[in-house]
Amino acid sequence: MPLRPPPVCGSVLDAIGNTPVVLLRNIAPEGYANVYVKLEFYNPTGSYKDRMAKSMVEEAERRGTLKPGMTVVEATGGSTGSSLGFVCAAKGYRLRVLCSDAVATEKLRSMTALGADLDITHSPSGKMTPDLLPTMNQKAAEIGKEEGHYYTNQFCNQDALVGYEKIGLELLEQFPDGIDAFCGAVGTAGMAMGVGRVFKSKSPSTKIIVLEPKSAPQLTQGVMGTHSIEGVAPGFIAPHLDQDLYHEARAIEEDEARTMCRRLAKEEGLLVGTSSGLNIVAALQLAKELGPGKTVVTVAVDSGFKYLNGNLF
Repeated sequence: MPLRPPPVCGSVLDAIGNTPVVLLRNIAPEGYANVYVKLEFYNPTGSYKDRMAKSMVEEAERRGTLKPGMTVVEATGGSTGSSLGFVCAAKGYRLRVLCSDAVATEKLRSMTALGADLDITHSPSGKMTPDLLPTMNQKAAEIGKEEGHYYTNQFCNQDALVGYEKIGLELLEQFPDGIDAFCGAVGTAGMAMGVGRVFKSKSPSTKIIVLEPKSAPQLTQGVMGTHSIEGVAPGFIAPHLDQDLYHEARAIEEDEARTMCRRLAKEEGLLVGTSSGLNIVAALQLAKELGPGKTVVTVAVDSGFKYLNGNLF
């Protein structure tokens, strides 16, 4: 079979998406279903948030609510600030980000490198507490009302799902024989719901499982909590979350997720962040339950290079 060369892109934004999928060959024991991981760190900033950032900006441009010369505003507890920084830099918009010092230093520095203005909310515990993101969201909403500003509002903006649906569409092409189960951690819930919308219409037999840290079991037990996994369990039920689009919610131990990240690096050559570790712990649980001959898919949300300054590795 002749090699298909990578595309020549007219814009760096065209490099978003079409990410590969790999089979876990060493971590999944005998007798388990096959576990595949979609490598979203192949996106330009190393995160699947690039998909969401592009769709939120471009859909707003199409409607005329975002015009040249305006400033984009967003609150983030993860990689969204970097992704919006990348998209805004490519398109010529200013960006103001509400973030926290609970977030990895690498992420904060990448936002400023891409031209974002940061407004930092201090976390006394250094962790993601239930009140942290709501406080930042409120401030972002206030700034977004000012003239010349556009608040992307990732937690409520349906434009986010436009970008994430493409993960589901790509998976349908990559797995023509079908997927038995797909799982993903929930922050904005955009990724899981975007994939869920595609699968409900085109692959309804695929089970969708949403995930959260066991120390912050809001979906599974209705209890808020503190955790250290950036970008998930924001301290409220994400408006995107639609119970008709998933079959089950599961809580995963954060320590297991962190251990999995270290194992993935050493045993599979996959360097990923903590939410990806959480995803893969859950995928292995499902693989054990489903057994041989079945297919489980999850997502490597971002690259472990974003977490080398902390204690993950």
